[in-house]
Amino acid sequence: MATTRSSSTLGRRSVVARIAALLALVGCGIAIYLLVMAFTEDGGGSDSKGDKKNRSEQSAKQKQAASVTSFTVATGDTLSGIAQETGVPVPRIERLNPELDAEALNAGQVLTLR
Repeated sequence: MATTRSSSTLGRRSVVARIAALLALVGCGIAIYLLVMAFTEDGGGSDSKGDKKNRSEQSAKQKQAASVTSFTVATGDTLSGIAQETGVPVPRIERLNPELDAEALNAGQVLTLR
């Protein structure tokens, strides 16, 4: 009879352990989902006021960059960085500045953008 009693106790513990493991797995899945949604750009499709403000600020910066006709190179600037900052593609900057050496930009050098 003693062996039956211990088997019964082990059986209950086994069932409880399996349920606890399942709940832990579900909890981890939910936590991962929430973490991923927190780091997505639009937060799962919700448009908050902060998101709209950030988009309008980006659009204002793009409009301002589009009106710039020249760019003065600063120390550490790269051609791709200038292109990203001004919104003018690298090939266009190279075409507008035929004397430009993309590997050796000099601080103070003025680039034509338009």
